[in-house]
Amino acid sequence: MSAGNRKGISLFALVMIGIGSIFGSGWLFGAGSAAQVAGPAAIVAWVLGAVFMGLIAMSYAEVGAAYPIPGGMARYGHLSHGPVLGFLTGWAVWLAVGALIPIESIAATQYMSSWNLGWAHALFDDGAHRLTFAGQGVALVLTVALWLVCFWSVQFLARVNIALTLFKFVIPLLTVAALIASGFHTGNFSSAGGFAPYGWSAVLTAITTSGVVFAFNGFQAVVNLGGSAKNPGKAIPRALLLALGLGLVIYLALQVAFIGAVPPDQLAAGGWHGVNFHSPFADLAKVLMLHWVVTMLQFGAFVSPAGSNIANVASSAYMVQNLAETGFFPKKLTQVHPVYGTARPAMWLNLAFSVVLLLAVGHSWNALAAVVSAVMVISYLIGPIAVGVFRITKPDLPRPFRLPFAGVLCPLTFACAALALYWSKWPNTGLCVALTLIAVPIAVLVLMRRGERDLRGQLAPAWWMVGFLGWMALLSALGSKDFGGSGLLPNGVDMAMVAVSAVGFYYLAVAAGLRAHRRGLPGPDPVLNAAPVAAAATDAGPSTRLVPVGHVTTGARDGSFPADIDA
Repeated sequence: MSAGNRKGISLFALVMIGIGSIFGSGWLFGAGSAAQVAGPAAIVAWVLGAVFMGLIAMSYAEVGAAYPIPGGMARYGHLSHGPVLGFLTGWAVWLAVGALIPIESIAATQYMSSWNLGWAHALFDDGAHRLTFAGQGVALVLTVALWLVCFWSVQFLARVNIALTLFKFVIPLLTVAALIASGFHTGNFSSAGGFAPYGWSAVLTAITTSGVVFAFNGFQAVVNLGGSAKNPGKAIPRALLLALGLGLVIYLALQVAFIGAVPPDQLAAGGWHGVNFHSPFADLAKVLMLHWVVTMLQFGAFVSPAGSNIANVASSAYMVQNLAETGFFPKKLTQVHPVYGTARPAMWLNLAFSVVLLLAVGHSWNALAAVVSAVMVISYLIGPIAVGVFRITKPDLPRPFRLPFAGVLCPLTFACAALALYWSKWPNTGLCVALTLIAVPIAVLVLMRRGERDLRGQLAPAWWMVGFLGWMALLSALGSKDFGGSGLLPNGVDMAMVAVSAVGFYYLAVAAGLRAHRRGLPGPDPVLNAAPVAAAATDAGPSTRLVPVGHVTTGARDGSFPADIDA
């Protein structure tokens, strides 16, 4: 766990992994999808999405720097609340990251259908807005091919990803320049219903359903692979800030260029809802007769998803490996190749999951991205809660990065995540909640097979999550029609209920974590129980000590909890 002096991925390589993940298929579809949903106000959706993802990323920066575990997002729930919640949150993270592998191949195939070849046109059904059987077959081949790139080693991953990222970084910049130079229509920002033609609820919906959250989700690769960096404590927060900041600038430029380049006569015919390109930038470039841009985008549609999938395949393998180490997946999945350093059994499981997902629901990028984004939001929930729990239960934990104003930002971040889940719209919210809660009966069966007698005690730290997800599904079903609900709760009241109740659930979750630590459910701490705690790296004072293996640090220096926290 003390990784400061070991050889690994450099800061530059880690930033490239983050940027490579952020600029996957999201930039190819996000601007077009967001404009169709929210009109010119899609620009605001990108800003709000970046702020939301920045808050999430910074909470994970503190936890990830303190616990530089490859694939750590699948372990933080275990460290904060014990094995059952760890499996539940790890399951959600695995679903979210694993689903990214086939969606990148779907993106490449969808752009391939814009080629001026008869067989390519047959890959996508314009009328049904979905891949054909042949299209799904091509996406399957691409999924396997991209998966093979990561089969050898982490160092190979870093070298290939740097080359791909540096190359594909140029493509969106050239696209922006070409679209603006072709004739920028400033009137598009106020015509066809104004700046926000479909209201501000559409802007909020665009954050989760149009690829904004999906695009910025690339920060997960930094957290999950940051444990392999040369100096994780410093590299993780720096790489997160650099990748997210640069990503926002370029995504804003892409969105502005797309809005300004749409021909005004096309807007007049059907408004922004009528701008329905299945390969947004390539189709727009065709309309504008920018043939060299079309060719560049068609090639870039392979490079961008390939670069993202390098990190996705590696991250999802680490997820499976961490879940196996907690005992809820077979132990065989923890095995790492002795030469290449990759978790090959875990990678095979993820390939099977990708194939099933692609064949079952992988009909188009837009359809799958909306569901995947909602699952991603669920996977973010444990980050701010883990910060709140560890600040109380592990005061001696080395924190190379400390989230400022954590007492305010953590519940605020959790409330933002709850709102983002709600904005995913019903029935997406209900579907994603159901997929996540599948982990509960699986956990019960595993515990029973182990001969666990205290099932109630093991499950206790996880009930707040089950209750929260059920509550969110109920609010989504009863919420305003703007977000897919029945309309029983009017717009405004529904979001206020989500935000206020989320803050209450945050403190309930922290209290559950404290009780879990008092009972010793998280087990030995992989940092405090394994290495000396250097005074310079802590916020606990000038002492330096070695925590005995098996001891669980549970609160203040004397092991007690403040009375008001226990309540």
